[in-house]
Amino acid sequence: MRIALLSYRSKPHCGGQGVYVRHLSRGLAELGHHVEVFSGRPYPELDPGVDLTAVDSLDLYDEADPFRTPGWRELRDVVDLLEVGTMWTAGFPEPLTFSLRAAKLLRARSHEFDVVHDNQCLGYGLLSLQRAGIPLVATVHHPITHDRRVDLAGATGWRRLGVRRWYGFTRMQARVARRIPQLLTVSESSALDIRRDFGVGAQQLRVVPLGVDAEVFKPATAPRVPGRIVAMASADTPMKGIGTLLEAVAKLRTERTVELVLVTKLTPGGPTEQRIEELAIGDVVRTVNGLSDAALAELLGSAEVACVPSLYEGFSLPTVEAMACATPLVASRAGAIPEVAGPDGECADLVPPGEAEALAAALAGLLDSADRRQRLGAAGRARVLAKYSWKSVAAATVDCYAEAIARRARAGEGATC
Repeated sequence: MRIALLSYRSKPHCGGQGVYVRHLSRGLAELGHHVEVFSGRPYPELDPGVDLTAVDSLDLYDEADPFRTPGWRELRDVVDLLEVGTMWTAGFPEPLTFSLRAAKLLRARSHEFDVVHDNQCLGYGLLSLQRAGIPLVATVHHPITHDRRVDLAGATGWRRLGVRRWYGFTRMQARVARRIPQLLTVSESSALDIRRDFGVGAQQLRVVPLGVDAEVFKPATAPRVPGRIVAMASADTPMKGIGTLLEAVAKLRTERTVELVLVTKLTPGGPTEQRIEELAIGDVVRTVNGLSDAALAELLGSAEVACVPSLYEGFSLPTVEAMACATPLVASRAGAIPEVAGPDGECADLVPPGEAEALAAALAGLLDSADRRQRLGAAGRARVLAKYSWKSVAAATVDCYAEAIARRARAGEGATC
């Protein structure tokens, strides 16, 4: 098949979208398909044999200059005006503006592709591809409406109006999702949330779990660092539960020697930095970011315990990556995490989300028991090898493409008749 894979932003080493695009495109190419990725900034890292078409934006959220005001000479067309105007009025324009730009490119090249696969954009531009008769599939990792609820719960006063405006694009995503016949998601938990929040039918959804490269994410040969806890957060937001983990670490450090390594890029002066200062734990917390897969695997393999304290996850790649490294895990009983990690105590100790005391007790229990750490780690590695591989993800995704192509052909025959 000739596949156009769309991703409105594809951060290579932090956040599920860039990881998904890289590994799915690799798996599809290994199965013999031609894949061309259409991506906005930041662009993904892709394997040789996978093409990249840059869908250039104004890049208003570049980490080096976030919320920048572009010069008038940078504004090329009405979509650029829409992008900057939405940002100036506190909205998030990228899903819509990327979809409009990508659709324009693809309509001109529709004869070159058998199927278009959208990754979590769900912008109105996709509907023009559908009207043009191009078979369309979309992945919804989880409905962003859940992020909106969590952020609203933590906001007060005028800040609540800002949160509502920022997440205004979720109404568009729900409308577009209802119009796409073939949707993929990554867990049964996400499927239920998508049906509830977006109002899509059960017949539209197919669950295809994510994978991990178990040749890269594997048990370390070097000894683990005593007391080291590793946690990953794709964004410095309340939903990732880092504040709860920091409170737990503050309690632990009064009883034992611990070190917390956060794989994230913190917002300068943001909530995590402030909480670290308030709890006076800066001496036992450090952050790293921009790690390659090999470096991340090495870090996970060096920890005595990994932690996923999220308040919600649609799948949780950090959970799978930690298990692949045979690193024992403490995680929240939230979203799809129990579905991914298995029953409590089998591959991970699961705790109620947002409860620092319970999280501290679970971390302490594992740090105190080498035998239990070894047992949970081995069970986690075995679960990953049995259930989560990118090869199986790619094969299942191709089956969905075939269904979308056949459905489009049947619709064309009906129109002809």
